[in-house]
Amino acid sequence: MGGYVVHPGLGSDKVEARAYQLQALDDALSGSTLLVLPTAAGKTAVAWMAVVEVVSKLGGWALVIAPTVALTNQHLKSTEPVLSDSSALNPISLSGQNPSVKRAELWKESKLIFATPQVVRNDAKNGRLSMKDCSLLVVDEAHHCTGSHAMAEAAELYLSQALNPLILATTASPGSRRDQVKEVCRRLGISKIHLRTADDPLMSEFLSELEVREEKVEVPSEIRDLAEPFIIWQEGIVDRERRFGRYVIPGRITQSGLSNAMDRAQQAIHRGDKSGYRSSSQIATAMRLHHLINHLLCQGIAASKHFLDRMELEQGRSRSSNDFLRDRRVRLLSERLREMSEIHSKIGAVRRLVSSRLRRDNESRVIVFANYRDTVEALEEALSDLSGARAVQFIGQSSRGESGGLSPKEQISRLESFRSGESNVLVATSVGEEGLDIPSADLVIFYEPVSSEIRTIQRRGRTGRSREGEVVVLVAEGTRDEGAKEASRRKEESMHKAVRRVTRGLSGNPHKDLSNLTSFSVKLADRLIPAHDFVKESRARVGPELSGSDSTKAPESSSREIKDLPPENFRPEGQTGLEQF
Repeated sequence: MGGYVVHPGLGSDKVEARAYQLQALDDALSGSTLLVLPTAAGKTAVAWMAVVEVVSKLGGWALVIAPTVALTNQHLKSTEPVLSDSSALNPISLSGQNPSVKRAELWKESKLIFATPQVVRNDAKNGRLSMKDCSLLVVDEAHHCTGSHAMAEAAELYLSQALNPLILATTASPGSRRDQVKEVCRRLGISKIHLRTADDPLMSEFLSELEVREEKVEVPSEIRDLAEPFIIWQEGIVDRERRFGRYVIPGRITQSGLSNAMDRAQQAIHRGDKSGYRSSSQIATAMRLHHLINHLLCQGIAASKHFLDRMELEQGRSRSSNDFLRDRRVRLLSERLREMSEIHSKIGAVRRLVSSRLRRDNESRVIVFANYRDTVEALEEALSDLSGARAVQFIGQSSRGESGGLSPKEQISRLESFRSGESNVLVATSVGEEGLDIPSADLVIFYEPVSSEIRTIQRRGRTGRSREGEVVVLVAEGTRDEGAKEASRRKEESMHKAVRRVTRGLSGNPHKDLSNLTSFSVKLADRLIPAHDFVKESRARVGPELSGSDSTKAPESSSREIKDLPPENFRPEGQTGLEQF
């Protein structure tokens, strides 16, 4: 139906009206909510609409926490043009780059603050920040809210300090296990989950077609020959540990199997079984071999060479690490790698795929994801002489060995270069999977499959945002790639099941009467209608909704109700990631 959301807090024609987002907003305003939408479906837009509504109705201020400094800055940059009166909220971004003394005053000067979770946690603990009057906390990439992550700790501090806490947590990938999803909900005080999947009829017109295909590549015999002595070495260690009852996972040797074996060895040590010490050392060696073998078979010559070089440079190596590097087989491999040029078939496949895409459309954008910085470096070099390709690395902030990271400023600069077309191929590690607002691409290449459903979903969401996109997953035949691909598929299938199971145990009911949308209206070409009527008309147009797409069964009272919401919804300029790029 088209149209734009109208709200006193929003600029004119800044937020495209989408019925499923307005429904999610109605739900979120009635109690703390975990919003689960596919990547690029506009979770951020729902959050912005909630911000302007809550602050205008309830007063106080709103806090948005995001995983990285670069992302908080990007949120600030995208928000200001969307607000009808930016000066009224005075949005600012805070991070560790702001001196702590200055932050104490800055916290009091704005009604909309974007901040990293570390800063929120530290300042709340040290008395520089009081969240008593914070009327809304938005948690971006909420699946991080587990364990000792600063995001979870910041949220818990908010819940303990705020007079009337309300949380809107957003993610495309909450986790494949029920315990993961439950922990996220528990740490955030979530009363309900609002889940919509890509096959939801209200969403289909806004999500572009996405072709995902797998391309198998054969590992060159020269590389398999290099890996063979280390495979035999690792199998010998694992066979021994199987006899001791420490490696118990059947089938292919895996990292999780080795980790489980190490736990068993440590338990033996705690019981006073001295054989555990030998097992612990041997399993540690098997883990190093596992990484080395996977580098050779799944990554290539350059990445393997960098892997060994990095081990040499590491300070404070253990005795077993030193023994590993001194082993004749390892030293011989290191010498051979220095003499070899890159021959892995994946490198050639990436060159071919990138070249083909750019020949078809020289305005295309391509993102290549790889697990290791070593591989990213090798890929950038391999693409440097490819006609039409202007490749740039995109890695994290931390320094590793001789490899320095990118500062937040450098990260943003490279994204701008990619967005403008100055660069047209972004070669990225996992830092590009989530958090940062990476411009959409026509083609996304997975250099290797990843076993994590969260990372797979995030990577896949980097394409097909505004037009048809393609995802190609490279799989090295007869390697761990095949197991990782299958693991990711199984976990992704389990994710929605886990979310729905957790949903049934939460206390909040889905808010279905749309009464929280009374402050919002939608401007169509020929008329201005209430937002709730727009939603109803959209529902009628697509037919019955899929059951379960909205949320939960729950107690009669929701944790928080907001009546008579202002007319207009808020969403960052356009639907970020959908029509912007």
